[in-house]
Amino acid sequence: MNYTPHTEEEVKQMLEDLGVKSLDGLFSGIPDGLKPRSFNIPSGKSEAEILNHLKLLASKNSSSLINFVGAGFYDHYIPAAVDAITSLPEFYTAYTPYQPETSQGWLQAIYEYQTAICHLTDMDVSNASLYDGGTALYEACMMAMRINGRKKIVVDEGVNLIYWTMIQCYISNLSLDIVKIPVKEFRVDRDKLLSSLDDKTSAVVLQNPNFFGCIDDYSDIVEYAHKKGIIVIESVYPVSLGVLKTPGEMNVDITVGEGQSLGNPLSFGGPYLGFIATKKEYVRKMPGRIVGRTIDRRGRDCYVLTLQAREQHIRREKATSNICSNEALCALRSVVYLSLLGKHGLTELAQLNMDKAEFARQQLEKIPNIQVFKEQPVFNEFPILLPERADFVVNKMIDKGYAPGFPLGRYYRGMEQHLLVAITEQRTKEDIVKFAESMEAVLCS
Repeated sequence: MNYTPHTEEEVKQMLEDLGVKSLDGLFSGIPDGLKPRSFNIPSGKSEAEILNHLKLLASKNSSSLINFVGAGFYDHYIPAAVDAITSLPEFYTAYTPYQPETSQGWLQAIYEYQTAICHLTDMDVSNASLYDGGTALYEACMMAMRINGRKKIVVDEGVNLIYWTMIQCYISNLSLDIVKIPVKEFRVDRDKLLSSLDDKTSAVVLQNPNFFGCIDDYSDIVEYAHKKGIIVIESVYPVSLGVLKTPGEMNVDITVGEGQSLGNPLSFGGPYLGFIATKKEYVRKMPGRIVGRTIDRRGRDCYVLTLQAREQHIRREKATSNICSNEALCALRSVVYLSLLGKHGLTELAQLNMDKAEFARQQLEKIPNIQVFKEQPVFNEFPILLPERADFVVNKMIDKGYAPGFPLGRYYRGMEQHLLVAITEQRTKEDIVKFAESMEAVLCS
């Protein structure tokens, strides 16, 4: 069947209006050497044939593996109510309205999201979300340089390597100096980090828990940095804030993170959302949109977009960010998820993740030739040292029905035998015990 919706008469009329004689004439300005020889488009298929083909492709992706992979994206349980509420037409079809004040319900939802992020992080103000955690971290770095006018960024190696790669990509054409400080025993090397902070440093970037799952209190680093006029940026795993010290309690200046774990499915990598929150004094340096609450002339509560003049569609080259839009539906899922859990529910969820991770460490510690780094406090993710290459072990464990973790050798030279294992509330005690038994069988075979 032909997927082109236009009739021959419509195509003829469009070509006449454009002043060209044929479809080839539309592309006459492209040199022949740059034109594709063929688009290699297969012949048309019926609807049934297309559905069968898509099912065949989908079947090649295994969905039965028991997941112990984390590395910044986590398999958390999503209550059915999240899908039910966010699928309501008034939410699902509303997106970045150009007459926003007419969409009071949608604006209130985003306002509630911002409020939830502020409560979660103990920060003063949040925007209406960004694309993902890595984008949010880059935007925080740019925000810091707008605040103090400096051009040097110091990044702890414990920051997610995906985010690090994204930052390098974004700044590749900018005259900036970015310094990465290697970790020491999976945690920030305080001596090296502090010695690298000077009067040219705009910001220091930390992560808690870090990429290796280790938790820390950065209050001492924050205090030292502030004495030198340096902005402190902390990337956080939002679920962990149910039990860990918040960025606000550490006096961090800008907080960012990946919101996938707040009610958004893994979905092979997206769509996700990045959150960003800061102190009130820096609100005009923050990118994106903020929804504010006020009252109308009748004294009724109402919601408006505020400070969006920082965006490129209004301020053009003077904008603080080229990201004009936001992951609005993903942000809605997050606030619905947080509302369903509530304050105490989030704390229970975080504690459950920590407890199960500790149980998993105890089970793996029993296996000969596996080193578990018990001296480092962790949230729900931790590294282990295997007697052979981690990627080889991963392939063997997949055959047994497990996605056993993330092989650190993919990103870190010298860690080819290290595996990063993540535990969430989705993993039962039986899952963990059988996982350890399968790991032992693989290593002893």
